[in-house]
Amino acid sequence: MEARTESVRRPGRPGAGTPAVPGEESILQRGLEAFAELGYDRASARELARRLGVSHNFINDRYGSKAAFWRAVMDHALGPRPEDLPERDPAVDDADLLRQTIAGFYRAAADTPLIGRILVDESSRDTERLDYLYERHIVPTLQLMAPSIERLIASGRMAPVPMDVLFFAVVPPVAGMIDGPLARRLGRPEPASPRQLADTAEALATLVVNGLLATGGQKGR
Repeated sequence: MEARTESVRRPGRPGAGTPAVPGEESILQRGLEAFAELGYDRASARELARRLGVSHNFINDRYGSKAAFWRAVMDHALGPRPEDLPERDPAVDDADLLRQTIAGFYRAAADTPLIGRILVDESSRDTERLDYLYERHIVPTLQLMAPSIERLIASGRMAPVPMDVLFFAVVPPVAGMIDGPLARRLGRPEPASPRQLADTAEALATLVVNGLLATGGQKGR
């Protein structure tokens, strides 16, 4: 009897006659939109597949699990890890360096406003997902700022502050970049141009850093 052969498809590859799978960028963006709207628990594999326009087993085939897909979405939305960024100029004043770092965080939030919804939701839940965000993205970001903060404290330009207080002094103002409907009611033009958003990020970062500096940035200069 003649041996029967079947073609083997790679994970995530559609069968004959099925629509083409969207590109990776589109898949991750649609995933971000789904998780931001529904939250992790309500974003079932079936609902994700529907929104992604793929077969019901696509996520398991391509990523291994819904949890792994969520991590891929977060890594994509949050961009490169701090250790992968170019080295900072040591000649830049620590207060300016801290302001630049925080402003960059705010600008990135404006580029991906949906991530803010997910971070707010996940920050209130004690889960492995929060562990992942903390270890992969939050801690490296804090470590990036730590040397400047330590030098500012040592020079007397910044009062010592617990890490949790520092974190919540820096992060909540990001709402000014992502809460568009409220910002419009407060007078922000619509649509806000990239230049206007960049200026807003700089203004927020300057306000935060000046608040952290013990004497408004004057002592130790």
